[in-house]
Amino acid sequence: MTSSFGAANAATIVKDPKLQIGRSFNGLKSASNSLLLNNRPQIFRSSAAAASASFIRAVSTPVKPDAPVEQKRSKVEIIKEHSNFIRYPLNEELLTEASNINEAATQLIKFHGSYQQYNRDERGVKSYSFMLRTKNPCGKVSNKLYLVMDDLADEFGISTLRLTTRQTFQLHGVLKKDLKTVMSTIIKSMGSTLGACGDLNRNVLAPAAPYNRKDYLFAQKTAENIAALLTPQSGFYYDMWVDGEKFMSAEPPEVVKARNDNSHGTNFPDSPEPIYGTQFLPRKFKIAVTVPTDNSVDLFTNDIGVVVVSDADGEPQGFNLYVGGGMGRTHRLESTFPRMAEPLGYVPKEDILYAVKAIVVTQRENGRRDDRKYSRMKYLISSWGIEKFRTVVEQYYGRKFEPCHDLPEWEFKSYLGWHEQGDGGLFCGLHVDSGRVKGIMKTTLREIIQKYNLNVRITPNQNIILCDIRQAWKRPITTALAQGGLLQPRFVDPLNVTAMACPAFPLCPLAITEAERGIPDILKRVRAVFEKVGLKYNESVVIRITGCPNGCARPYMAELGLVGDGPNSYQIWLGGTPNQTSLAKSFKDKVKIQDLEKVLEPLFYHWKRKRLSKESFGDFTNRTGSEKLRELVDKWEGIPLGASRFNLKLFADKETYEAVDALARLQDKTAHQLAMDVIRNYVSSHQNGKIE
Repeated sequence: MTSSFGAANAATIVKDPKLQIGRSFNGLKSASNSLLLNNRPQIFRSSAAAASASFIRAVSTPVKPDAPVEQKRSKVEIIKEHSNFIRYPLNEELLTEASNINEAATQLIKFHGSYQQYNRDERGVKSYSFMLRTKNPCGKVSNKLYLVMDDLADEFGISTLRLTTRQTFQLHGVLKKDLKTVMSTIIKSMGSTLGACGDLNRNVLAPAAPYNRKDYLFAQKTAENIAALLTPQSGFYYDMWVDGEKFMSAEPPEVVKARNDNSHGTNFPDSPEPIYGTQFLPRKFKIAVTVPTDNSVDLFTNDIGVVVVSDADGEPQGFNLYVGGGMGRTHRLESTFPRMAEPLGYVPKEDILYAVKAIVVTQRENGRRDDRKYSRMKYLISSWGIEKFRTVVEQYYGRKFEPCHDLPEWEFKSYLGWHEQGDGGLFCGLHVDSGRVKGIMKTTLREIIQKYNLNVRITPNQNIILCDIRQAWKRPITTALAQGGLLQPRFVDPLNVTAMACPAFPLCPLAITEAERGIPDILKRVRAVFEKVGLKYNESVVIRITGCPNGCARPYMAELGLVGDGPNSYQIWLGGTPNQTSLAKSFKDKVKIQDLEKVLEPLFYHWKRKRLSKESFGDFTNRTGSEKLRELVDKWEGIPLGASRFNLKLFADKETYEAVDALARLQDKTAHQLAMDVIRNYVSSHQNGKIE
């Protein structure tokens, strides 16, 4: 077993009897003197082995003393090593008059929950700002924190809040001079950005629905405990933003016990970071917890997926564990790829923190630190295979995993609309296009959340849930939401309900093309193609768009994924399923934005005519196969004559359709979109509180 930089002094199993490893390495010292060459593992040979080795060398070359082998490290690993646990040089860079920070500080501020950005729409001198990302296990946001984030967006940001695919807020446009004010305000409001970015465990997902059910409550509690277990302990976050004063709620004793346990060599004894050490993890690490059937969390895209397993009476007994998911890849580099998590095993409920810790430590000790493209745990598992990975994890866990329990089929659950919580209260799920809360929607949400003192939750699909609503409040809240443009799900285009996009331009430094700004028009064009080929309005496909191949909006699990691969150009991925249990495949490269219909029209036309009963678009493309689909696209000459070109379900006659279509074109819409807008506006203006 190899040791990563700052490795714990775990037991090493050496199968070669001629080779013994003496662990004089000590990765537990301060960053200023850790990882010195004379602290690396030293190799001692038995006398027989030494004689044999000397004899061989004597024949060919003079004997030279063995020199320690320097492992190659990425630049970020060296920055972490010299940072004094993620402090230096960020602490100095924040004090300069410059509007930006240097490269080393840019890497370190990620661990504090922030990315340095600049407006890529502007030419000339770069206008730097910072994006802040909160950490909200389960997507839980208190009433106070929501109102504070809303205020900060107006005072220090760009007057918008963005709901992310990992159940957090993103606050864009914060200037360097305002960072400490914004960070300290969030912390003092019992919020946090610690670990929302960087090489450590990110926000832990769980179903956002506030059901008063044993399995949901247990899943959410487990997510919160895992988040606490893997939160950095060395105090760098509070030193930087609130002068060392800690604002933390008391941790459950089982979390403290699991963190401190070193029975199987997982920890750095006496280190400020008992789990992470000086080097933290090789790359980001993502965990999701859920209950059977509920795949609102995109379980299989995570490094670790945790599923509650209950008995016949609904009492949680343990967890199935899945490992090795991850979305990021690099264009034209086939050795990088998206990957779904696979089963690892089952653990009893009292062991979950120890099992998760063992998985994290296995990645810490063995994940690649030389090339960050290959540093996610999915590459370790792909290299080793799941059996070897399981064996190594079991050494840190201290026991064998049981086989995973059988589970029912997964479903995607959006939780939009009104629902009973199970405790007498209601919750209301609201669709937010691309998670961007702005304008009248932002004002309306604030007024409702403030007036009724509501807590909220953010979903992994970039939507928001208002919680703990009394029955008597349903009518006035429904009316207020509609007036603010927050419509009930039956008034939202089904394509929009499941669509997601990353922010991309203008602020993301990795963006190759548009995503969030481009998706509204793309969805309208997809809807127009639906109408053209005769698909019904209530039919839909899961569409996800990213401006680069890193996969923040999880496009590789979509039925139709568009991944930016050049200016105004996308790589098209097909084959995900509506319940996010199938990995899409690359279908076509370099499709220009203006040519999307040339690809989508034949695909949707043949899906409409050749699908099996209730067959989703993703299942259809998988069954048909990429080769046949490419043939259909390449030979496409348009819809055959005689096929319906207008929607008789909505328009009673062709003349009405053509008249509405002419008006719609003036507004850059389709006839169907304009007609639906008219209907929605009519419904909104005639609301009398009787809407369910």
